[in-house]
Amino acid sequence: MSASPGAAGSPPDAGPPGEAPAGLPRRVHADRPGAARPGSSPEATTGASRAAHPGLPRKVHAGYALGSLATGAFGTVPGLLLLPYLTDTLGVAAGVAALLVLLPKAWDVLVNPVAGRISDRTRSRWGARRPYLLFGGLALAVLFGSIFAAPFGTGPAAGAYVAIAFLATATAFAFFQVPYVAMPAELTDDYAERTRLMTWRVAVLALAILVAGAVAPLVRDAGGGAVPGHRWMGLFVAALIALGAVGAFLGTRSAPQGAIGESEPSLRAQLAVAGRNRPFRALLLCFVVQSAGVATILAGVQYFADQVLRDSTTGPTLLFVCFVGPALVVMPIWSRVGARLGKLAGLVAASLILAAGGLALIAAPVLPAAVIYLLVALIGVGYAGQQVFAMAMLPDCIAYDTARTGRRQAGVFTGLWTAGETFGLALGPGIYGLVLAVTGYVSSTTGTAAPQPDTARLGVLLGFTLLPALLIALATLLLRPYNLTEARLTALTTRPATADHGVVVGARAANHHEKGTTSP
Repeated sequence: MSASPGAAGSPPDAGPPGEAPAGLPRRVHADRPGAARPGSSPEATTGASRAAHPGLPRKVHAGYALGSLATGAFGTVPGLLLLPYLTDTLGVAAGVAALLVLLPKAWDVLVNPVAGRISDRTRSRWGARRPYLLFGGLALAVLFGSIFAAPFGTGPAAGAYVAIAFLATATAFAFFQVPYVAMPAELTDDYAERTRLMTWRVAVLALAILVAGAVAPLVRDAGGGAVPGHRWMGLFVAALIALGAVGAFLGTRSAPQGAIGESEPSLRAQLAVAGRNRPFRALLLCFVVQSAGVATILAGVQYFADQVLRDSTTGPTLLFVCFVGPALVVMPIWSRVGARLGKLAGLVAASLILAAGGLALIAAPVLPAAVIYLLVALIGVGYAGQQVFAMAMLPDCIAYDTARTGRRQAGVFTGLWTAGETFGLALGPGIYGLVLAVTGYVSSTTGTAAPQPDTARLGVLLGFTLLPALLIALATLLLRPYNLTEARLTALTTRPATADHGVVVGARAANHHEKGTTSP
């Protein structure tokens, strides 16, 4: 991903809104109503396109969003329960348990781009992505249940089993998540419709996180705790994942799947294509840094409840609900903001709201608990917008690349995207742990937090407030190269195109360029 925008064979990315950069290949959809006509303005084209495409049916919105039951459940429960399960139920040493939890996340960074490349090349009567929703999702459900099956009882063998099962589950998740995230770029070519689609998705994602995070511990306790309780909990979450996977597969059966196009011949070439997509680079870097900031907040919930709120019983649950809950309420509002101001402005505004809430929480030691929870809810409002706009801008970057190269390779971009998100989410807890270590946090083996020195309490506070606020706010500066607007995308995707074969890497491409030709 190091190729510069100005490299030979690559069209420049810059250009005024509504105009295609010089030399940029265009695509034409001759059979699509609303396609650009000679002399028509981008604004007129956009209006015609909207008139011809009133939007996806609500059942497709809802069906696609159901997939977030699977992503939300898998993204929440292991982080919440797996580490305590290893240390307090199976008897695995804490250091080993931490390693067992982190390694599959590192594996995801490697396997996600591969999953994207494979789904790009898939041809089936169900389209390129939907088979993975069904089979990848069902495999994810079964393997998730197996994590907590404990066939070897407790001890080192049990820990090794969990590590293998979790690694297999993470692989299945990659083959579900990457095609799932790639679908919006192919379900609709309408700029605003992608925001509406992501609004539904993030709302269901927030609901899934709330349900999984709140109900899974209750199921465990109702099942008797220990190994039997965790088995019942694993089955509950597996059922939730299966419901989301089957719902997304069935709910998108009537949706357009997008044109099947030629993909790049190798993973190296596909990575080079992504590297030449300047808007995607800017968005990805921003999202990775912001994901690390968000993960730092989540990692500090228990510590903040213990050391600042002085409420280790109900504090973590209330903080979690206040952080995630607003997404269920404010999604329609953020959708209207995006329609009025644009996605880029919406992302920046949401990020600054999130950061402002974090900065205000620095005063938490002298604030009433009610005010603290309100500020966390404000952070949740910003988080909801940050998620929906980033996810809605990703399909725009993919559409831009398709117009630029004439090749459909959404899986490559979403593979890199999910790998970057995974890296950011894994980095957050590491950052928070480093802050605790530097400020002298005292560990405990009693199940409750030990008395902490003032420096450690300050570290708990700053790691939960100032540090993530700075990460999230400063990351918006990385968006400066992002220049995709609705008018510009309309212009790019409704004009004749010739594939940009300069993106192909290797001697074959070099020879063609030296001869002044393009590959067939």
